[in-house]
Amino acid sequence: MLIRQPTLEAIAAGAVTTVFRRWDRPRVRPGGTQRTSVGVLEFTAVEPVDLAQLTAQDALAAGYADLAALRKAQEGDGQLYRIRLRPAGPDPRVALRSQATLSAAERAELAQRLDRLDRASRHGPWTAAVLDLIGAHPGTRAPDLAERLGRETLPFKRDVRKLKELGLTESLPVGYRLSPRGQAFVRG
Repeated sequence: MLIRQPTLEAIAAGAVTTVFRRWDRPRVRPGGTQRTSVGVLEFTAVEPVDLAQLTAQDALAAGYADLAALRKAQEGDGQLYRIRLRPAGPDPRVALRSQATLSAAERAELAQRLDRLDRASRHGPWTAAVLDLIGAHPGTRAPDLAERLGRETLPFKRDVRKLKELGLTESLPVGYRLSPRGQAFVRG
């Protein structure tokens, strides 16, 4: 679920505890989590609601100035859902990617996972080439990096996200860079 940065910051500060979305079916579940730029969020309730049932308390919980502003923002098609959420801790990838040294066992495990990603790929081995490219060109736009490898941008970005899950890369405002963990792995 896409949540804008100002809303994420308000959630982290405790000022916003509810968001609203119009969907054909719920896209999140109570007890589910989502990693964001401000840490992990936990969804505590997902309830269908009618626009007419919204209250001033809903508006305050969602960070709107008043009920009229909330109702205006929620007009549209699809079922309206009230999603209650809360901060659930830091993104575990932050600690993982800051790891600047790797034990032999950690290095072997990472190599095994990267090998699995390479074997599962329809376009052949890619992990080493992408790590080397990001290491050599930090902060470069994803379309430019993808072009250097002769790849389409969206599949390339999906692959970079897989490396990010392993704590090897991190996103920048533009492009990516190797994390300390990624640098330690590449250095060998």
